[in-house]
Amino acid sequence: MPPLTELRELGTEIPNPNSVDLDRKSALEIAKIINAEDQKVAKAVAKQLPAIAKAIDLVAHAFQNGGRLIYVGTGTSGRLGALDSSECVPTFNVPPRLVQYLIAGGDYALGHATEVSEDSTEMGEHDMAGKKPTKKDVVLGLAVSGRTPYTLGALAYARRKGAITIGITANPGTPITKLASHSIVIGVGPEVLAGSSRMKAGTMQKMVLNMITTGAFTRMGYVYSNLMVNLHLKNRKLTERGIGILQQLTGLDRESAVDALQAAGGSVPVALVVLEAGVTRKEAESRLKKAKGNVRKAIGKK
Repeated sequence: MPPLTELRELGTEIPNPNSVDLDRKSALEIAKIINAEDQKVAKAVAKQLPAIAKAIDLVAHAFQNGGRLIYVGTGTSGRLGALDSSECVPTFNVPPRLVQYLIAGGDYALGHATEVSEDSTEMGEHDMAGKKPTKKDVVLGLAVSGRTPYTLGALAYARRKGAITIGITANPGTPITKLASHSIVIGVGPEVLAGSSRMKAGTMQKMVLNMITTGAFTRMGYVYSNLMVNLHLKNRKLTERGIGILQQLTGLDRESAVDALQAAGGSVPVALVVLEAGVTRKEAESRLKKAKGNVRKAIGKK
């Protein structure tokens, strides 16, 4: 483990000159300082779009071939992985097994501080072993410092089992960039609160994870144009969204869209294929199965 002096030299640990005497500022001044720093994050992310695009393709390829995306991280990084994992299920109507997460300390760490668990390489290896990673999977490690033992242990185990490994960090030249088969390094600079990586570094990670999973599922065909056509109609809001999607894409009035959705068994993709391709429900379901859920391919449009 690197000495603490090395940790203090990381860009995310250095005190930010723009937020000196923060404790003497007014509420508005504090908000302005944080906002000004946050605006730097998107610009930093933009510089790494090619690396993010590669990650999108790696994850989409894994999904298309029966693999999974497994996030691993500690503290804020682990919680962000868990957040994105859980949100993929309702957004894209995919099984929970497809996007999973590991966080040091387990689910208890989602709502409690368990930072001591992040110092164990062995625990990371043990927890990843429980996921039984294979060469079909992508394991994505989130480590702002790039040196978190738990995350490195989990990534090392996954790599030994043949999984593709991706590392996301805010600090170049750190261990995770050497361990992962593909790295995304986005320097966001010092935090408003020195070392508080839940701020700019956390925002950076959330932005990148949004791109990776949204991009991968879009490549899978679970998005039609820019609409969530694969959503699961679990409540009134989502049902209304499904009706609205059918109306927008087909030009139907509301009553006709409701009828089409009911005739399709409540499936927006099936209803859309029936309407756009002019086929029966049975044929629509067959087309979707053959296209592995890709709505545009099932319809027959390019």
